[in-house]
Amino acid sequence: MCFLDSNNKIKQTPLHQLHLDLGGKMTEFSGYQLPVHYQHGIIHEHLHCRSHAGFFDISHMGQCLILGEDAADEIERISPSNITGLIPGQQRYTVLTNEEGGIIDDIIITRIGSGLRIVVNAACKDKDFDYLTSHLSDHCQFFRLNDQALFALQGPKSVAIIRKYSSYAADLMFMTACECELGGITCTISRSGYTGEDGFEISVVSTNAEALARLLLAEKDVIPIGLGARDTLRLEAGLCLYGHELNETISPVEAGLKWLINTGRNDFPGADKINLQSQQGAEKKRVGLIVENKQPVREGNVILNENDEAVGHVTSGSYAPSLGKPIAMALLDRHYSALGIQVYAKVRGQSITVTVTQLPFIPHRYYR
Repeated sequence: MCFLDSNNKIKQTPLHQLHLDLGGKMTEFSGYQLPVHYQHGIIHEHLHCRSHAGFFDISHMGQCLILGEDAADEIERISPSNITGLIPGQQRYTVLTNEEGGIIDDIIITRIGSGLRIVVNAACKDKDFDYLTSHLSDHCQFFRLNDQALFALQGPKSVAIIRKYSSYAADLMFMTACECELGGITCTISRSGYTGEDGFEISVVSTNAEALARLLLAEKDVIPIGLGARDTLRLEAGLCLYGHELNETISPVEAGLKWLINTGRNDFPGADKINLQSQQGAEKKRVGLIVENKQPVREGNVILNENDEAVGHVTSGSYAPSLGKPIAMALLDRHYSALGIQVYAKVRGQSITVTVTQLPFIPHRYYR
């Protein structure tokens, strides 16, 4: 259930008033009013998530069900990943590709007994839902879950908190899901997230959203976290953001997502180009960059070689609170993508030295 403001333009999540009560500094993001940060700021929230637990409202994301015996088969035809091999409760991160091999969106698919549950990006959800329904046969049923909120509880203390309410959910492995009750509230919970930390994502009926949010926020180790720290956390974890590292002109191979391609398949959109890149390598590659001074580099900054020739561009960049220095991800010419190579980011007329480094910037701490 999403609500429009008085201008009938910007949507609000079911937790809008709670964000205001908590002192959230609100902004527009993907058509929604969401908190950038709360009273202690982005760096505090970021480090708290790394050391304790953070609560994120991600209800702006799109959720849907595709029901029917053929659901996995039909979605596998428009994705390079193995979907039919999932068993109920298993999840898969994958992408939807177009005929040119570009990425329509990156999505999370959960196999359920009656079909599939899918989470898509907020900015892409209308496009995605139209695309999905246009590729489904009459053997499948499609339902938008407009009455569901979505939260994330991330950080090393998350599992102990969830265990207070459901030992079954607390024992989930990474990228698995179940239905359970938390504090008497029925929800769907998965052990997954977007921070690189151990954690959970929780889908709940909107009418129960605030009660469940307040239950989790009452835990001493939990603080609310806004969009700012969500972005710095995912950047340190080397995770892609649609519209930055991913778009309809960037292939999964170029984006460093070759691992999600089911080898030997040639029946999905863009398969010829994607499989050729998988075998021979792509002309450009997503890489991590360590910035050699205190000047952050930002999305769109051009990357130059030693001859002042453009060899790529920054896709995301920020100060990394866990590392105490600026970092970035970039799409670079493959000849400049090897670890340790130094190139230069053009920032306000200055050339800032950056060094290609391993992704992720900090180790993932998923529970496998």
